[in-house]
Amino acid sequence: MNKELEITLGKLKQKVKTIVKDDKLSQVFNQCIDNTLETTVKITDEGDTFVITGDIPAMWLRDSSAQLKPYLFLAKESSEIRQIITGLIKRQMKCILIDPYANAFNEEDNGHCYHQDETEMTGWIWERKYEVDSLCYPIELAYLLWKETGQTSHFDQAFFNASKLIIETFKVEQHHEHSPYHFERFGERPEDTLTNNGLGEPVGYTGMTWSGFRPSDDSCRYNYLIPANMFAVVVLKYLNEIMLTIYQDAITAEEAACLANEIDLGIQTYGIVTHEGKRVYAYEVDGLGNYVLMDDANVPSLLAAPYLGYCDIDDECYLATRDLILSTDNPYFYQGEFLEGVGSFHTPPNYVWPIALSIQGLTSTNYDEKIRLLDMMANNDGGTNYMHEGVYVDDPSQYTREWFSWANMMYCALLLDTFPEVVS
Repeated sequence: MNKELEITLGKLKQKVKTIVKDDKLSQVFNQCIDNTLETTVKITDEGDTFVITGDIPAMWLRDSSAQLKPYLFLAKESSEIRQIITGLIKRQMKCILIDPYANAFNEEDNGHCYHQDETEMTGWIWERKYEVDSLCYPIELAYLLWKETGQTSHFDQAFFNASKLIIETFKVEQHHEHSPYHFERFGERPEDTLTNNGLGEPVGYTGMTWSGFRPSDDSCRYNYLIPANMFAVVVLKYLNEIMLTIYQDAITAEEAACLANEIDLGIQTYGIVTHEGKRVYAYEVDGLGNYVLMDDANVPSLLAAPYLGYCDIDDECYLATRDLILSTDNPYFYQGEFLEGVGSFHTPPNYVWPIALSIQGLTSTNYDEKIRLLDMMANNDGGTNYMHEGVYVDDPSQYTREWFSWANMMYCALLLDTFPEVVS
């Protein structure tokens, strides 16, 4: 971190301390806003940016984007923040061009991997779980950097080629029976592999695009993952605008727009079901009549639909779905002495995720609810001043991950959203 960035962050932290009267809230913010830049970000010899999750020496396309997204508002005034984010986008495009089906990558072509899986690996790939959101996050980050700063230098030939590959991959996975992708992992959790010889369970055509795994890295039960398809609709519309405005490519722009419409029609036709007399979004469907009602703490989630830009915060179907998610009708909604909120099958029962609590606040228009959620997170951090992956509802000293960069930054995002005068 250079002197310019230290000064920029120092001013920000002082402003937070002045405006946010609760010392604990500002203490957690101060540690979390520094932590990602100090421990997970590396400018490589090639001049791009490699961002690890924190405790794993690999870069997830999803996590790295989410880790840096809350810094976007600083990109106008900080050249180093712009360089870091631009460098990440360039690295992400390189990764996507290596393999659009991989979710996590090594810094170098070193052959390191989480597990020896039955799939088409290369030395660059840490893990090859195909997740639709892995292809959405880098496009979102690139689009938002453009809108925040006016910068367009990251829209180079590699970005164009990767965007074309993303569109093609989504189109292939509208007809998964013709997909080249397969994935099997032996000797681990059942949720770490795909059934049916690595192809996944049968699906019918819906117009949506197939995903092997959830953003939790757990396999889908039914492979049309509605939150991921919502995110795909949003980023395909971003690509439409980018292709028209930056590249003057009307053909690719139209291709992106048509695909967004096909996926959205699939969501509206197959992804909405009736629950207790109300129309709600299912979490996953298979196009054959099966669906699952739930939500997961990882983003994209159903709870995050307005945050991702898919729908308005007061959308009737979203509000009914939100009520379901934040109730015991969601099998991953937990309540205890200290915390209540959404957890994940990826962690033990009764562990609530700060990421989900942050999303709950970011999709609320109620100031008191935002403050309640910030208090809940900050005062149940196990005395660390960091956010964790999951925290046990009856004992905040029990948590998974000593600190979790993505969760740290989501807490920061909620605090900045709750106190907009900090960024004004």
